[in-house]
Amino acid sequence: MSSVNNLQGFVYDSRNNLQMRGLVVLLMSKAAGPGQHKASDVFPQDMVSGIYPSQRNLAEITELIHTAFLVHRGIVNLKEWTNSDGPLKDMQFGNKMAVLSGDFLLANACTGLAQLNNTKVVELISSAIGDLVQGIYHEMPNSLEDKSLTDDINMVTWEEQRFLSHGALLAKSCQAAMELAKHDKDAQGLAYKYGKHLSLGHKLNSDLQPFVKNSSAGPVTFSLNSAPVVFHRQIVGQERWRHQLQQAKTIGTIDYTKLRSTIKLEEGVTSTMDLCRYHGNKALESIQCFPSSEARSALENIASTVTKF
Repeated sequence: MSSVNNLQGFVYDSRNNLQMRGLVVLLMSKAAGPGQHKASDVFPQDMVSGIYPSQRNLAEITELIHTAFLVHRGIVNLKEWTNSDGPLKDMQFGNKMAVLSGDFLLANACTGLAQLNNTKVVELISSAIGDLVQGIYHEMPNSLEDKSLTDDINMVTWEEQRFLSHGALLAKSCQAAMELAKHDKDAQGLAYKYGKHLSLGHKLNSDLQPFVKNSSAGPVTFSLNSAPVVFHRQIVGQERWRHQLQQAKTIGTIDYTKLRSTIKLEEGVTSTMDLCRYHGNKALESIQCFPSSEARSALENIASTVTKF
């Protein structure tokens, strides 16, 4: 139980979760071991602690890409900036640094990607970068509260968009790790599924936190396009949702504590929990064909952790 608690802290501690993707890629590489298909450029004796050097490089590349996009997401919309928020010049400088820093990390990731000398891996990770861009683009208008009044997003669309912005990189990195070890398409597909379902389960769990944590922990806030809210909107209908949202507004601002209480009266939260468990179980199923090992057990523990609320 203590190991599961440690993993849960690792996955959800904001100071550590930047490292999760690289860790999963390394664990997946070690759990799968060397591939059955021999190739002239891959030898078992090249492995260090059960992992090829190229797979370690891939884990670092995955982290660089993820961090680069996090830095880019930190750019502030200066159109909404007021004098009371602080000096405008400082924010303009901060935005420039965010753009340059993110670009620098992304350029280094692309350089490392090219040095892997594997065209399929380059294609996979490049497409993951494209997915990230597309997913973030979809999320940008949805961050506006007013948009939530007219947005007709449902859970099918939610999963599609969140996979692009939160799951594609890990899923395709896990698949790429199998390609580097020359595993067959079946093994690559299973690794892809693990990354996909783990990422979606992680996102669902994250969206659930404002609805399941102690209400006395402090001020409550959440996205109006988080999974429990989207489920709730589907259940009550758009017209009733508009009415509930208006009732939760006080002097033009939303009382999230009141809105949370309203949402918890319906089945949106429990539906999100069920979907989270589904993805966690699917992640567990996808790695059962790998040999029993400490690495596979760690992957199983991580997948189990996303279903704990």
